[in-house]
Amino acid sequence: MSFIAIIPARAASTRLPDKPLADIAGKPMVVRTAERAAASGATRVLVATDDERVAQAARAHGVEALMTRANHPTGTDRLAEVVQTLQLADDAIVVNVQGDEPLIEPELIDAVASVLAARPDAAIATAACPIADAAALFNPNVVKAVCAADGRALYFSRAPVPWARDALASGDRLLAPGLPAWHHIGIYAYRAGFLRRFPTLPQGTLERWEALEQLRALEHGHAIVVHQVNQAPAAGVDTPEDLERVRRAYTNRL
Repeated sequence: MSFIAIIPARAASTRLPDKPLADIAGKPMVVRTAERAAASGATRVLVATDDERVAQAARAHGVEALMTRANHPTGTDRLAEVVQTLQLADDAIVVNVQGDEPLIEPELIDAVASVLAARPDAAIATAACPIADAAALFNPNVVKAVCAADGRALYFSRAPVPWARDALASGDRLLAPGLPAWHHIGIYAYRAGFLRRFPTLPQGTLERWEALEQLRALEHGHAIVVHQVNQAPAAGVDTPEDLERVRRAYTNRL
């Protein structure tokens, strides 16, 4: 099995401007993320960006970079442009590694690629881990995945699903013992043919209400298979506090 890891990276960020260029132990964040991707089984790793500074920073550290349009509404649309530019075969597997995840485990990248390769019925593979507490279950920023017995995603939601009717009848917010509640992990593997089609798919009703892009695929009949892991991976970087946490992690490694 072979696959390509693509790292979409935009410099614009409300909470952390120029985030891909933030220094982590002497290298930009986007480069640290690319290094993690390069430690996976990917046959090619490249950064896709709309900012020439990000492209230059990547290339200065030996990372391939490709300039893309600045008006993409989603990261998936940016990947679709890369697929077209590279003229990838429809059955090629592309893993989307977010540029703000410099602690991502290479094994997770390999896993979602392998799961997709093993499931010709699926257009996308992603990952999820068990929800460990009630706070996460009821937190709308923690996206929940509901899966079929064969690992296909049935739905993604910000709501506490599945709903434990009897356990929650009293109105208390709790995590019922044994509830199959899964926290969606935002890493995706795609077939290139689906990425080509994605920009032509109209935004779905459920996607608009939940503000979850992956629901567009489900609403249009494209299967998503979910790789289940035992625990959540290290969180990405969204805030200055996150950045300091990652910097400490790298300092401890050196």
